[in-house]
Amino acid sequence: MIKNYLLYIPILVLTIVSCAKETKPVNILYIMSDDHTTQGIGVYGSRLAKLNPTPNIDALAADGIVFDNVFCNNAICTPSRASILTGQYPQTNGVLDLHAALPIEKQYLPQEMKKLGYQTAVIGKWHLKNEPSNFDYYEVLPLQGKYHNPDLICRDGSITKNINFGNGHKRELKVNSYKGHSSDIITDRSLNWLKNKRDKSKPFMLLHQFKAPHDMFEYAERYSTYLEDTYIPEPASLYQSGNHGSIATRGENDALIHDIGSSVGMRNTIRGMGRTLKMGLDPNDPQHKHKAYQEYLKRYLRCVKGVDDNIKRLLDYLEETGELDNTIIIYTADQGFMLGEHDYTDKRWMYEESMRMPFIVRYPKAFKKGIHSDMLINNTDFAPSIIEMAGGIIPKYMQGSSFKSYLDTGVQPADWRTSTYYRYWMHMGSRHANPAHFGIRTKDYKLIFFYGRYYKPGTKSDTWGRYDFDTPVAWEFYNLRQGPEEMQNEYNNPKYAGVIANMKEDLLQKRADLNEEDEDYPHIQEVITKHWND
Repeated sequence: MIKNYLLYIPILVLTIVSCAKETKPVNILYIMSDDHTTQGIGVYGSRLAKLNPTPNIDALAADGIVFDNVFCNNAICTPSRASILTGQYPQTNGVLDLHAALPIEKQYLPQEMKKLGYQTAVIGKWHLKNEPSNFDYYEVLPLQGKYHNPDLICRDGSITKNINFGNGHKRELKVNSYKGHSSDIITDRSLNWLKNKRDKSKPFMLLHQFKAPHDMFEYAERYSTYLEDTYIPEPASLYQSGNHGSIATRGENDALIHDIGSSVGMRNTIRGMGRTLKMGLDPNDPQHKHKAYQEYLKRYLRCVKGVDDNIKRLLDYLEETGELDNTIIIYTADQGFMLGEHDYTDKRWMYEESMRMPFIVRYPKAFKKGIHSDMLINNTDFAPSIIEMAGGIIPKYMQGSSFKSYLDTGVQPADWRTSTYYRYWMHMGSRHANPAHFGIRTKDYKLIFFYGRYYKPGTKSDTWGRYDFDTPVAWEFYNLRQGPEEMQNEYNNPKYAGVIANMKEDLLQKRADLNEEDEDYPHIQEVITKHWND
């Protein structure tokens, strides 16, 4: 009888080992670029897809889920990153613009993940001013950092430097200095942490965050001939404005058109790509805009190429170590970017190319794969979803929601949001000169209110000397089903009066529910009240 029982021991051992493997906590690799718009990712099928700009990201997507309707609530680096980390909207987490710092105690995501037994690290761009002290490990760029030969702030830095955080705010911090391009260095440091620094008995959450392809689009030298002789497809709206925009973005009788929104061509007298990137182009050349666009896009896509190649290095390491299939891999960016659409560059706008974020999730072991989702997601949902992916419960202080159940089933929750809120606070700031605005987007429509006032009356709107002044107030409404390129502002079309009225009600409710009203800014509320029914 004993001999018979002994026969089952190997089977029992194999079963125990198998169960242990199945219950091993999943790792999370969160990869985020800066300003990598969906137009610059092949799998999103834009006019640039034929250039095959991102083969490695596309391969990641083939084994995962591509989310087509992911949006930030403020298309600018610091506020978007704060919302991602806190799961909260700007007035709740306190980060309204580039000048704000996220308090250390509000670095919520690493706090929650450590409660779940995760070892946490952030490497690369941070841009939230206070050190990421709640992470177990960090090596981060000071503010924007440098494209070439970057310094990285870290606990065990070999040298001490006086770091300028703007507005006269300086701190002495420990840094390590590296030689090379930032995309390569950030990947080197992440690989070093994965190989040598982490506790391999614990699951990890690594936030790997590229500086690229943020302006000024300084690529690694090895990409200098990439796309050199290639024609880059141009958007029709680069040359044709149609009925896009309003008096808020064009000015009265076009009086402000040269001052609002950075441009590809010579329209913006302060910031146009040919001038800003020092291309040496003749400003009187009829082909100036075309030549500036071609060079601008090539520099941008060379930075994207460096990101894509370095992602492969991370994936290769995980595959070599057998950890790839036990790692949830997320790829995203902190917002979108205008690549010449409507003759705009940069982000900040609530227009599609700026507001939309790429978001790809790969974990074929448990999640759906090879599908596209049209769920309306925003960046406050990232932290709650990651926490649920790790087996945790969403903290009540987070305003976002988790879409983890969709990853499991491919079915959108019945109570999921039908609209998403957006607000840009930094009125006419940072040389790009975008008027302040807020609005709401559904799957089919978009409503934008340009209120045109800085939230700190009587002060400079930024550190580059642009003084606070009001711009024209206007509404814009776009039917995204009929015109996803947003070439036709239909706000004054009586056909849409009912839709617009319903969206205004929804917008008011969202502002109340999300703590995004203007009780603290009565000079802004005055404009809202006066023009709400225009």
